[in-house]
Amino acid sequence: MFNIGIIREGKVPPDARTPLTPQQCARIKQEFSVNVLVEPSPIRCYTDAEYQAQGIELCSDLSHCDVLLGVKEVPVDQLIPGKTYLFFSHTIKKQHQNRHLLQVVLEKHIRLIDYEVLTDEAGDRLIAFGFYAGLVGAHNTLFTFGQRSGAFQLPRMCDCHDYAKVKETYASLQLPPLRIVLTGGGRVASGAIRNLHDMGIRQVSPRDFLHHDYNVPVFTQLFAQDYVQHRSGPKIFDKAHFYAHGDEYISRFAPFAHRADIFINGIFYDKKAPMFFTAAEMADARFTIQVIGDISCDIMPDSSVPVTLRASTIADPVFGIHRYTGQECAPCQPDSIDVMAIDNLPSELPRDASGFFGNQLIDNILPELLHAQDSAVITRAVIAENGHLTERYAYLSDFVTENVC
Repeated sequence: MFNIGIIREGKVPPDARTPLTPQQCARIKQEFSVNVLVEPSPIRCYTDAEYQAQGIELCSDLSHCDVLLGVKEVPVDQLIPGKTYLFFSHTIKKQHQNRHLLQVVLEKHIRLIDYEVLTDEAGDRLIAFGFYAGLVGAHNTLFTFGQRSGAFQLPRMCDCHDYAKVKETYASLQLPPLRIVLTGGGRVASGAIRNLHDMGIRQVSPRDFLHHDYNVPVFTQLFAQDYVQHRSGPKIFDKAHFYAHGDEYISRFAPFAHRADIFINGIFYDKKAPMFFTAAEMADARFTIQVIGDISCDIMPDSSVPVTLRASTIADPVFGIHRYTGQECAPCQPDSIDVMAIDNLPSELPRDASGFFGNQLIDNILPELLHAQDSAVITRAVIAENGHLTERYAYLSDFVTENVC
């Protein structure tokens, strides 16, 4: 029988998410006739007892499993040689902090399948936590503004059992007439919009956002055509050209930066594209943004947001950037712009996010994984096997050498 193992998350700081909930493990056993084993964990959002209640076996040794599923990067000393792993390796952009991880994956002849590159034929991702990153990120950004202004209070999501409990607090929430600008059109933005709607915040068009005043909180959603233009001047926006030639474009975000109190960023950033604004522009008296929620959390210098000097954490979610020096400072100061840039936002709602992720895994990935031969979906996502990078990821060869700068 095919054996699937759910590994214990070992990365520090710990992540409470799981790729499959107890109920989902039971469903898999019934519908796919496979066995699921779970490595015991004291930090997982679902307890060992909850898995056992669904008839799922706990096992400290998963070396006999055919496939091992995790969420975050696996510590190198916990990798089992010769096994097939699925997790977010964060290596495909040559992230230097994970170079050693990829080196050990190759040394141990591990077959690494990365969730981030499990895509359909059009290149669209089949599985992601992005919706919950947006949901939590929008809430945290409003939480940050509440802390800064003292005008309202929101609970931390990480202190709530689930999103249903969080939504109960919105019923009595009274927000001032805030102006929020949100960028992006993918899963992250969809989650953020869901949260802003749940808070009762009204959505308006970009044009109305710039030209009308409101006595209620509002937000607008910007797509690329709203905040960039070609260097040659205004013209019909060609999205494909922008994605291919981002270096030919300039930002036209300034009118929104001069009207918004809060900026929530949810775009996928290509370093060829322009930043939304520069550090120097923050010192302009017309720049009204006080709080930035950078859900994308690309770190400078490869960032669309110049204040994202580092990621923040669930334990310490906000830092300040001095608007005149561009240097990090304490938040909630008269001259600070406060930044929420947590890089593992779905971990604040681990039960909800895990269930959401597991449904995608069952519906979109598991049938492909159980084929006798690799399907195109799996083949596109295999980064390494048999001690070598696959052809699709051969561009990482220099990354795994010792001479990478």
